[in-house]
Amino acid sequence: MRIPPRITRIGAAGALVSALLIGGTTVAATPAVATAPAATSYAATAHATSVHVKDVGNVCYSKLPSQAHDTLDLIAKGGPYPYPKDGTVFDNREGVLPSQSTGYYHEFTVITPGSPDRGARRIVAGEQQDEDYYTADHYKSFDLVDRSC
Repeated sequence: MRIPPRITRIGAAGALVSALLIGGTTVAATPAVATAPAATSYAATAHATSVHVKDVGNVCYSKLPSQAHDTLDLIAKGGPYPYPKDGTVFDNREGVLPSQSTGYYHEFTVITPGSPDRGARRIVAGEQQDEDYYTADHYKSFDLVDRSC
């Protein structure tokens, strides 16, 4: 089981926040400067890198099924996950998500009550903070999870 790379980066961001809160004045050319462009434009990256990205919509966090909330909580905690395939690399073979290097995306099962197997629902997490995509149809379509609504 692999842990999404963004989980391991939280430590560096946490150190930066701690330094700023404590009043550290030695923070010059911080990682915040490096991460700002990536956080600013999902849409610009998406539309520039994949023909199929137009198929990616948005979904309000509050509109997701409760099982998706559970999965997102597990991702934030780093597990444990209910299925051995959770946390494995998602290759984006369908080309629906923005094109990224291998290992950028990881997939996680969203439990489907009554399903005899993993079902079709997944969260695919990108490396950026809060870059989580929900699919209810096993990768045919994706919605970027919007936590502001």
